[in-house]
Amino acid sequence: MPQRICLLGSTGSIGTSTLDVVRRRPDLFQIASLVAGSNIDLLASQIVEFRPAFAVIANEADIPKLTAKLTELGLNRSDWPELAAGAEARVTSATDAGTDFVMSAIVGVAGLEATYRAVCLGKRIGLANKEVMVAGGELVTSAAREHGCEIIPVDSEHNGAHQCLRAGRRNEVLRLILTASGGPFRETPASEFENITPAQALKHPTWVMGQRITIDSATLMNKGFEVIEACWLFDFQPKEVDVVVHPQSTVHAMVEFNDGSIIAQVCATDMRMPIQYALTYPERLEAPVPRYGWTEARTWQFYPPDPAKFRLLQLSYDALHAGGSATCTLNAADEIAVEAFLRGEISFASIAAVVEDTLNAVPVRQTKSVEQILDVDRQSRDRAREFAAKRQRNLMHV
Repeated sequence: MPQRICLLGSTGSIGTSTLDVVRRRPDLFQIASLVAGSNIDLLASQIVEFRPAFAVIANEADIPKLTAKLTELGLNRSDWPELAAGAEARVTSATDAGTDFVMSAIVGVAGLEATYRAVCLGKRIGLANKEVMVAGGELVTSAAREHGCEIIPVDSEHNGAHQCLRAGRRNEVLRLILTASGGPFRETPASEFENITPAQALKHPTWVMGQRITIDSATLMNKGFEVIEACWLFDFQPKEVDVVVHPQSTVHAMVEFNDGSIIAQVCATDMRMPIQYALTYPERLEAPVPRYGWTEARTWQFYPPDPAKFRLLQLSYDALHAGGSATCTLNAADEIAVEAFLRGEISFASIAAVVEDTLNAVPVRQTKSVEQILDVDRQSRDRAREFAAKRQRNLMHV
């Protein structure tokens, strides 16, 4: 019987790539539910093709638009899925008895509760949502241990690490090395960061991604989040996780063992590779994309990131050491700062300043529930907006 999948974030880049993997192997995979945001047209076309039993959108006001689009596409009403909207519906889709595997690919903390509830039921999770671990790592990993839930990372770096760690026992591992492309500004002097425009920051040299994650890659915040996520996923201490800049983005992660051996994971830069790995683990299927070729000479570069230029990377380690809700505040403040930058309200350099100010202002708490995490998230966003507004006024007077 095909594995029945709940796809949280079906219209995003991970969601559409997941559906392509499913499309190629209908004998192995079946879509049980699709959960999207506000892209009604794309969701409707996905419903027509994959015929889920359940479909969820963010806002209830959009349900009439979705039904109209399904009618326009010629789908008989008898073939419509059950339609719902909002956070409770997301949880319902992820925890439904007809779901075997939850692909958590919603951007932001919006995906936290549905993922956590699925973990508590012991469902298998493909994790592509960094915020689940950054904001709620302790809560989620504790629940996974308690309920026997297997979490397979989909992020290319963590997926690579997962594969490398299969080469030895955990007590043989010395450190995990995550690679970073370095983003579009790896060779740009820090003195020029004030003048970087959103258009420049959105030109990632390797990946095509959403706006926030692209900016986070340009600041190396994304890599900071990955360090936090790795510590929770693989039970590492911060000092055991290093970051190296690798512009070619071919080596996704490396694990160094105590005998000095380093195992690296290499594959094409296509997210369908880690997605399929997560869906089929521990088995491996034929590659869903062209294999990595070795018929021509290649050069791989590795060098350390500049912590002074990419301040957010160090702030991530600082938040990890602070513990508790600090990493939740880190994520919330960054999201607000990135939004302000994209609107042209603060400078590129001010993103790190807003995050640091917010970390210093919001008290660290020990969060024991999703509700408490979301409360910290709201408080942190409010303070970050205040600091961004101050930076905006300062920018206007320059």
